[in-house]
Amino acid sequence: MHLKRQNIGEFWPIPKKGTKYLAVATHNQEESMPLVIVMRDILKLVRNSKELKRLLNEKQVLINNKEIKETNFPICLFDILSLPRLKINYKALLSKNQKMIFEKVHEKNAETKVYKVISKKILPGKTVQLNLMYGRNINSKEKVKTGDSVVIDFKENKIVKTIPLEKGKKVFIIKGAHAGHEGKIEEIVSRGGKSIAKISYDKGRINVWIKNLVAVE
Repeated sequence: MHLKRQNIGEFWPIPKKGTKYLAVATHNQEESMPLVIVMRDILKLVRNSKELKRLLNEKQVLINNKEIKETNFPICLFDILSLPRLKINYKALLSKNQKMIFEKVHEKNAETKVYKVISKKILPGKTVQLNLMYGRNINSKEKVKTGDSVVIDFKENKIVKTIPLEKGKKVFIIKGAHAGHEGKIEEIVSRGGKSIAKISYDKGRINVWIKNLVAVE
């Protein structure tokens, strides 16, 4: 699948001038970038999709500790891209200019990922299913509310930490005018039927809808 270059997401850190069409992710298209664009155009680790396919066939590309087989597999915010042969791990983040960037992280910090809890569902047997950002689900007995975050260990496929979205917690802004910034919640208030977090960050204080926040620490 492809889309016109001029229609790529504003968070794509590549020029809007160039080849007419670019690859598009297999799913989560509005919130992700395809692997081939990241590997070829951003990280410059391959020259073309053929080289990427060879790496995939050799099981040398992992996302969140999962072997990837598709060149257009989506990479979303906070995902961990690992290249075992090179012993390099990258974490997908959002810059203060609201562009997706990839920071190298130590192997230990590449074993987990933070997810925001979007909703909860009660399954037969009173098992609680947590529906997480970007389509992932996990069953859990943890006491966690919608809007809170969980940290999942990839190898164990289990929650190793819960982070409530509350006063005093460090948050990352994922959408809106201040996307890409981090801050600390000073207070959460209701306004017009919606919840707003008053956040202190490097430029002062701002108000952000809690739906645009992910608690990270």
